[in-house]
Amino acid sequence: MLTVEIERLGLRPGDRVLDLGCGDGRHTRYLRQLEGVTSVAVDLGREEVEKTHGLLSFMDAIGPEQGGPHEAAGPWVVLRADGYHLPFPDNTFDCVILSEVLEHLHDDDAALHELSRVLKPGGRFAISVPRQGPEAVCWALSSDYHNVPGGHVRIYRRAALKAKLTAHGYEVTHSHFAHALHSPFWWLKCAFGPNREQDPLPVRLYHKLLVWDLMKAPFLTRSLEKALNPLIGKSVVMYATNKG
Repeated sequence: MLTVEIERLGLRPGDRVLDLGCGDGRHTRYLRQLEGVTSVAVDLGREEVEKTHGLLSFMDAIGPEQGGPHEAAGPWVVLRADGYHLPFPDNTFDCVILSEVLEHLHDDDAALHELSRVLKPGGRFAISVPRQGPEAVCWALSSDYHNVPGGHVRIYRRAALKAKLTAHGYEVTHSHFAHALHSPFWWLKCAFGPNREQDPLPVRLYHKLLVWDLMKAPFLTRSLEKALNPLIGKSVVMYATNKG
């Protein structure tokens, strides 16, 4: 399930896109369906890089007739790298995606500065972080939710995130909320304890609902999430242009 709405990025053949903190490569896998777009997925975690590489390789192996990439899809590469010191020259990318990453970084300003370096002037930037309200509920219910190695180190207010992007030379053009159905799941998980060996029945049942929604995308849950996103969307997503 995507957090960033890729169609808002206006990508064209020949564009190079950096998916920083790619995780399992969900956004990069979508980019592989676009004609002529070069995808560069980067993460610090070895497991994340290996999983993303494996999934992209599998997509190429099955071909477009079985859901693989478009025949005219651009090249891709997966790298393990530090987001504070990216191994790319200045002005390398036409677009950068940073989804659910900034809240993990102790020096978010340094990371944004490095992204500005590798993003071309006029390039597009899509960023998402946990939304203040739902995230604050999780923190209130359980300190274990965020107080773990690699966990969330801060909560962003929407206005503060926009101000931070502006200070780094970006013009925010649009924003929205996403994943409203995920907020109650995390509230339940935090209420029962997020690090239990086995989740209790209510958490397991809700997880099954989310998996069913992901696989089937039924009209009812898609419509419900769209209606609830402005109220309890788990993530806030912003789209911006690098003013250079």
